[in-house]
Amino acid sequence: MREACGLIPNVSRDALSFLKCNTSYWNGLVFIWIYIFSGGGKNLEGRRAYLAYVSEGIGKLQDWEMAMKYQRKDGSLFNSPSATAAAFIHIQDAECLHYIRSLLQKFGNAVPTIYPLDMYARLSMVDALESLGIDRHFRKEIKIVLDETYRFWLQGEEEIFSDSATCALAFRILRLNGYDVSPDTLNQFSEHHFSNSLGGYLKDLRAVLELYRAMQLSYPDESLLEKQNPWTSYFLKQGLSNVSLCGDKLRKNIIGEVHDTLNSPYHADLQRLAIRRRIKNCATDDMRILKTSYCCSTIGSQDFLKLAVEDFNICQSIQREELKHIGRWVVERRLDKLEFARQKEAYCYFSAAATLFAPELSDARMSWAKNGVLTTVVDDFFDVGGSEEELINLIQLIERWDANGSADFCSEKVEIIYSAIHSTISEIGDKSFGWQGRDVKGHVIKIWLDLLKSMLTEAQWSSKKSVPTLEEYMTTAHVSFALGPIVLPALYFVGPKLSEEVAGHPELLNLYKVMSTCGRLLNDWRSFKRESEEGKLNAISLYMIHGGGAVTEEEAVEHFKGLIDGQRRQMLQLVLQEKGSVIPRPCKDLFWNMITILHTFYMKDDGFTSNEMINVAKAMINEPISLDELL
Repeated sequence: MREACGLIPNVSRDALSFLKCNTSYWNGLVFIWIYIFSGGGKNLEGRRAYLAYVSEGIGKLQDWEMAMKYQRKDGSLFNSPSATAAAFIHIQDAECLHYIRSLLQKFGNAVPTIYPLDMYARLSMVDALESLGIDRHFRKEIKIVLDETYRFWLQGEEEIFSDSATCALAFRILRLNGYDVSPDTLNQFSEHHFSNSLGGYLKDLRAVLELYRAMQLSYPDESLLEKQNPWTSYFLKQGLSNVSLCGDKLRKNIIGEVHDTLNSPYHADLQRLAIRRRIKNCATDDMRILKTSYCCSTIGSQDFLKLAVEDFNICQSIQREELKHIGRWVVERRLDKLEFARQKEAYCYFSAAATLFAPELSDARMSWAKNGVLTTVVDDFFDVGGSEEELINLIQLIERWDANGSADFCSEKVEIIYSAIHSTISEIGDKSFGWQGRDVKGHVIKIWLDLLKSMLTEAQWSSKKSVPTLEEYMTTAHVSFALGPIVLPALYFVGPKLSEEVAGHPELLNLYKVMSTCGRLLNDWRSFKRESEEGKLNAISLYMIHGGGAVTEEEAVEHFKGLIDGQRRQMLQLVLQEKGSVIPRPCKDLFWNMITILHTFYMKDDGFTSNEMINVAKAMINEPISLDELL
């Protein structure tokens, strides 16, 4: 070491102290070097990258010509001060010296293990704030980070594109926040490329996890990105298997993240449930194993954790009161007297609170939940609870919109349902003045009429045993799936003002159609066997009928699973892309929120009838998080 320090002009011995390690460590590295070149490993390119990465442990035995092929634009080897210093000691490379001097100017005598790592650290901080559910408190700060990251992305900054984890993380966060980023840059991290890289050689779970998360944001025309999903998924599953065998306590946090990501893909991960999981995992340091263990102080910050727990519990206390209000409202509107109707107020409120959780979105949650309860009641009414006379009577009453039309009610059931719909729409109309400066009641009435008429068409098909074409069925069925009254009125309560022109814009209508089509197909897929036994038609059975017997059940199911996947990807693109869009992002987010709710409900079966889902809903609303248990 004394000789080495003398070889480097104007570089202090203290500044090179990171090269001092105990003898056993160096001997271990030499053993690794001998093991690798004796054929102990299989990945030649990965082995070479690793040897360059640990150059400080190989010294004179290093093939420096090979190692310098990995030198970066800033003069470093893998952003590693120690490896770069070793390279300068042995070959006197001027760029290596420039990198070392820049470190000394910035850090003095104590340099980090890896530098630069600023971009990854800042993006990880943004990711942590978003995943903890507290990003709304730091919007200005996050915008600064994202704008700078996007500028570096467009410039092809090496700090982003030379590291798979940083590149994938930047792509994911930028795309989710509406920036126009191409996935082409991720194609460099194909299975073959990654396996022949340093990350592949080190079996870097964090890097592959970030790649896997990025793959889930592919649009319909991004087939190359989709092709990366199988190998990243397999790699992560193998990583979990290997960890379970060796009991890796050092990587507890990343292991938990991998498990959650594999079990809850982005399109089926309700935000509030994900936040709860992340808060509980946040108590564990997010450790990355580089040359030494590395933990980003901003990610596991106790200040962030305390704020997240406080924010979660405050929102939860508001939600508990709102759920009680929904329960009282059901009784006041006499909906509990309708014996044919499913009582799903907890479900309906859960679907609102799981995505629209900010305190200021109370009106949106209540509109969503109440209309959800009413659409469930109406669905049961048209399905089993009402005669054709009653169904037509209800539609006529909504068309006339008579507040005192009791003489025209043909039954008590119609009176209860009409009165509940009437009062709810009137309430939405009154509240909309405060948000929109205008009454949106007319629009909400039309939304409800569209639903009721589509349900009547289906009821008449059933009574007459008609067999519509698949196109006729989907034209009606995407409306009768009843997402219109739930999502569309809530758009008026999330912040942006929507003119009548925007509320009827083709872009918004397309968002609604894609969301509803995806939901209807999910429902028909999961309920196919049950509805077939009950003699009910749905998309899959009609596809088989009109296929003339040439389509098997398995083929039909696979066909519709492909359609569902396509609709979901199309919805993601419609929501995230801002170029040419006239619909405000907070409004578009509601459509994606519903997509995640539907995929969560239908992940295993017909989730709307699942007791397991009810238990999850109750826990989210009724079980506070204890900060003391996390610290």
